[in-house]
Amino acid sequence: MNRREFLKSTAAAALLTATGGKVMAAPAKRAATDWVELGESGVKVTRLAFGTGTHGGRVQRELGQEGFNRLVRHAYDSGIRFFETAESYTGMPKMLGIALKGLPRDSYRLMTKIRGQNGMDIKAKIDEVRADLQTDYADILLLHCVRTKGWAEDFKFIRDAYDNAKDKKQILAKGASVHGLLPLSDFPGQKWLDVALLRINHNGTRMDNLQSEANAPGDVPKVTAHMQKIHGQGTGIIGMKLIGEGRFTNIDDRRAALKYALNLGTVGAVTIGYKSPAEIDEAIANVSLALNS
Repeated sequence: MNRREFLKSTAAAALLTATGGKVMAAPAKRAATDWVELGESGVKVTRLAFGTGTHGGRVQRELGQEGFNRLVRHAYDSGIRFFETAESYTGMPKMLGIALKGLPRDSYRLMTKIRGQNGMDIKAKIDEVRADLQTDYADILLLHCVRTKGWAEDFKFIRDAYDNAKDKKQILAKGASVHGLLPLSDFPGQKWLDVALLRINHNGTRMDNLQSEANAPGDVPKVTAHMQKIHGQGTGIIGMKLIGEGRFTNIDDRRAALKYALNLGTVGAVTIGYKSPAEIDEAIANVSLALNS
């Protein structure tokens, strides 16, 4: 036995002694395309989602339907099976419905969002978004972009309509997205939230602050503290603005943002908007890198 073989056998013997003679398997690597359950919602999604709302959906709309179809299918074939949109992303729900047409409905998940407005016929709006997406049900429906601290009470009529739609299985999970630190402070304690879509990255770009001003730096410590409480109540958290709405032009910033969010222990999935197959491929690689580093 040479010196290298001796050291290997000695190390192996020490490991077996430390583990009581059991051979310990290496921890499984996690990937961007793993299926994960969002909190206690009962809904499983791929860890990385395909977002359609870059600058209100303009970036995706400008691809045209055929270009968008190819991009969606590239994401699907690459293992991304979670797609998100909103009725306020003009034209995008219909474009997404067309792009996914023909794919088995149980092979992907859909999240959409509706902006709350007094006097809105929520039942009719839910029917409209389902028709646009060419689906009988949405896996997740969010109250879009709440901005006031009293949002839960202000939009109780919407929450009631979502509950009714969930009872009818027109949606499988419900929740809200937020813009601003004050409305975010009302998320802890809201057990109504199956899912929360929250802005998070490593340096506060396009994140929540007290002024609800998009161009002012976000308060990362306060946001992450609220997220810990929200996660603790069983609400599934999806992170958005991971690349600062496109402002992270340096790949090191994109990787740092994903590593920060995915290592908090509170973020179940993340959504990113794309305009090219190369961006999808990079996001898959960066998410997988962040999960295993």
